[in-house]
Amino acid sequence: MFSDQTFAFLQQLTANNDRDWFKQHQQDYEDKVRTPALEFIEAMTPVVLGMSPRLTAVPKKVGGSMMRPQRDSRFSKDKTPYKLNVGIQFRHFQAKNVHAPGLYLHLANDGCFIAAGIWHPESKALNAIRECIDENPNGYKKAIEQVVDAGFELTGDSLIRPPKGYDKQHPLIDELKRKDFIAVKPISVEQVCSKDFVDVCEAEYQHTKALMAYLCFALDLDF
Repeated sequence: MFSDQTFAFLQQLTANNDRDWFKQHQQDYEDKVRTPALEFIEAMTPVVLGMSPRLTAVPKKVGGSMMRPQRDSRFSKDKTPYKLNVGIQFRHFQAKNVHAPGLYLHLANDGCFIAAGIWHPESKALNAIRECIDENPNGYKKAIEQVVDAGFELTGDSLIRPPKGYDKQHPLIDELKRKDFIAVKPISVEQVCSKDFVDVCEAEYQHTKALMAYLCFALDLDF
C-alpha cells in the first residue's frame, strides 16, 4: 500500500508547498498518497471493528478516516496550504470531530508513529476523564501500564498547576494535570512500507485497547 514513493511525494511537497504545484501534481498525490491511504483504511476495517464495533474505518476521499491534506492556517503565521504528513484516524462513531477517543496513524518524513487516546478534549470531557481517574485509579493505572510495557509513551500538553479541585499531593496528580491522553509509539518507514503493515498496526493497537475502553467509560461512551 504505502511505499517509498509516498514519502518521496511528501518530501517534494515540503519544497513546493503551494497550490499551483499541488494542482499540477494532483495525480501523483492520488497515486502515491491518497489511494494507498484509502486501501490501508479498507484493509484495516475488520481490524478496527474487531477491536470495537463502535470505532469507524471509512475509506472515503472526503469525510472519511483520512484527514484532509489542507492546513487550517487561519490562526497561524505559517500560511503554507498543505500538511507535510498523512493523518488517518479511526475514531468513535459518536464523535463529531478529531477531539474524541480514537486510533491514529501519522506518516511523515520527520517521523512516523501510531497512537491511541484523545487529543485536546473539550473542557467537559476533560473534567469527566479527570473525575474518572480520581474515582477509578486502578483501572487507569492498569491501562497505562499496558501501553507503557508495549513501548508507548503518554504525551501531550499538561497543566503547570493542579487542576481546580485536586490537591497537589494527589497520588496521580501528574496524570490529572494532563490536557491530552495520547499513547504514542514511533514506527519506521520500513515498517510502513512492508507488506505486513496491517498486521503490525493490529498488534500494536491491541496494546491500547484498555486505554481506549477506559476513556470511553469515562466519557459515558460504549466501547
